[in-house]
Parts: sequence; structure tokens; C-alpha cells
Amino acid sequence: MSEDDPGLDGDATLAIPESASEDEAAAIAAAIGSHLRAQEAATGGEHEPTWEGERWTFAGRIEGLSGRRVRVPNGAPTDRWAAAGRTDRMR
Repeated sequence: MSEDDPGLDGDATLAIPESASEDEAAAIAAAIGSHLRAQEAATGGEHEPTWEGERWTFAGRIEGLSGRRVRVPNGAPTDRWAAAGRTDRMR
């Protein structure tokens, strides 16, 4: 990393435009979070996240919010924002 690029260790700020809707702001935050996790994984920071121990919690959250019971498949994205956007495909 260069001096101008703080990387994962430095302070970084994120500015979401005031004109962004809630959905747009959530999408921006999810994309940046996913990018930062991918960078950390590429540098050998952490192992790939899994749903181990989290699938039932996430399924319960979906049921509590939408009233639908779903199974979270093993292949579902481990990023909760991305997975939440795919709940219509979970049965």
C-alpha cells in the first residue's frame, strides 16, 4: 500500500451522498463492506466466513421480520446484506 492509500490499517472515511435513498445507502455500504472483506481475505487476514452456527439465527430473523420460515442454504452469501436481498429465493 502507498502512503496515500490507508489500506486496512489506516483511517478511512465513507461519505454517502445526502440524496441517496435508504436502499441506495445500504447498497453502497454492503458493496464497500464486501470489498474490504475481500481485500482482507486476499492479504491472508481471515478465513472465508461461513454460516456455521449462524444459519438458524438468520432464518429466525427472517421469520421474525417477514413471517416466512426459510432454510438458509449452504451456498447463500455470508454477507448478511447480500443474503437478505436473496431471501425470496430461500424456501
